Amino acid sequence: MDGYRVAQIRAAEAVAFASVDPDILMQRAAAGLAAAILRRLDGVYGSRALLVVGSGNNGGDALWAGVRLARRGVSVRAWRTGTQVHAAGWTAFLAAGGREVSAAEALADLGRYHFVVDAVAGIGSRPGLDEPVAGFAEDCRTSGARVVAVDLPSGLAPEPPFVDAPHFRAALTVTFGGYKLCQLTEPGRSACGEVELVDIGLELGEPEVHQWTPAEVAAAWPVPDQAADKYSRGVVGLDTGSPDFPGAAVLSAAGAIHAGAGMVRHLGPQPVVTRVLDAFPNVVATQGRVQALVIGSGWGQRKDTKTVAKLIATGVPLVIDADALRQLPETGRPTALLTPHAGELAYLLGMERSSVLADPLAAVRRAAERTGCTVLLKGATQYVAGPEGGTVQLAVPGPAWTAQAGSGDVLAGIAGTLLAAGLATPTAAVLAASVQAVAAFRSPGPVPPQQLAATLPTVISALLDAGPSARLA
Repeated sequence: MDGYRVAQIRAAEAVAFASVDPDILMQRAAAGLAAAILRRLDGVYGSRALLVVGSGNNGGDALWAGVRLARRGVSVRAWRTGTQVHAAGWTAFLAAGGREVSAAEALADLGRYHFVVDAVAGIGSRPGLDEPVAGFAEDCRTSGARVVAVDLPSGLAPEPPFVDAPHFRAALTVTFGGYKLCQLTEPGRSACGEVELVDIGLELGEPEVHQWTPAEVAAAWPVPDQAADKYSRGVVGLDTGSPDFPGAAVLSAAGAIHAGAGMVRHLGPQPVVTRVLDAFPNVVATQGRVQALVIGSGWGQRKDTKTVAKLIATGVPLVIDADALRQLPETGRPTALLTPHAGELAYLLGMERSSVLADPLAAVRRAAERTGCTVLLKGATQYVAGPEGGTVQLAVPGPAWTAQAGSGDVLAGIAGTLLAAGLATPTAAVLAASVQAVAAFRSPGPVPPQQLAATLPTVISALLDAGPSARLA
């Protein structure tokens, strides 16, 4: 699932228009839209549909789809929200038996329609909606009307920076050519509902983002062979926790162990090691070689501020979390993985947290470039960017229940296990965030992070068994 910026979509459309009649592309979009709707109707004949139509090509797509629906026995009405409408589409819509309704009629009969097709605005429009459309969109939300958005919910910004403005919330978004950033990243993703992509023949280049799927996680997960031993599977070192925050050490160990580490060494202070061993007697509490090291979780205030710089200089793959993020040297390494949340990333970049949340994609790119490290930005959408640029990776999305204290400590331990197994840093990062999200999806509700970590072996096994057919559900 690759996501593109508006400029990339527009450029691809311009190339397509040079060799294909724009009306043909519109018919492809309309056919895909109508088919997506028909597949979701319990009974086609006698169903009622309302098209909310703007003046642009999105409105044309909806009108031509309405023609196809009417020919299949759907009773179709259209509210023209502006003074203009796609002329050929409107003529064909009326000829197929469609009827026009006013704004007042559309609102009065809202509960009678099986679905509402939102075709007010497209990717070239500004965020937000004017009245009376804004009020109608809100009535759709509060009434539970089944909204199908054409390309994207009208009023929603197609890409960051995201703004809080009136917009439709869809049960289904049928998009054309390529996924838009709002369909793969929060807060837009929640407003889009289920997203179905219709191929209309656009040739798109390198995507801005790539959304991982459970099947991709399964394909990339490191599986030991019959000749493996605990050392070849990877030894993870943990310098996590402190006397004030020993729980972080226990949680990071839980993540590492349950993700499949061959061996876990805990290198923290003795009171912390004792707590870890009480929970996990298989942890080794002696110095020794490690293939990856997790640091920072639960450190608190450490007197030695040069620890991170010294460890980066060794070249050992690192997961740098929480308090260790405040000790970053000026020059990092791509094999060092930073795992900040929005507040910590704002600190690293010297900007407001609200600015990071408004455009997390730009923020994670800037952080990777500035630090020279790979960066995993935790949050509702989890972004992975490397200092070399290129496509930003998005972890498999999970439920909001994972937003609780301790989840980041578990995540750091999982990532350490994957680095120790020899995975490239960006891959380890996106796999760690993804498998935690899948685990949370499969154990819905306020499950504490230590219990969620304990489900990882079962979740990983199920993903591997499913292979290319692996899904969230």
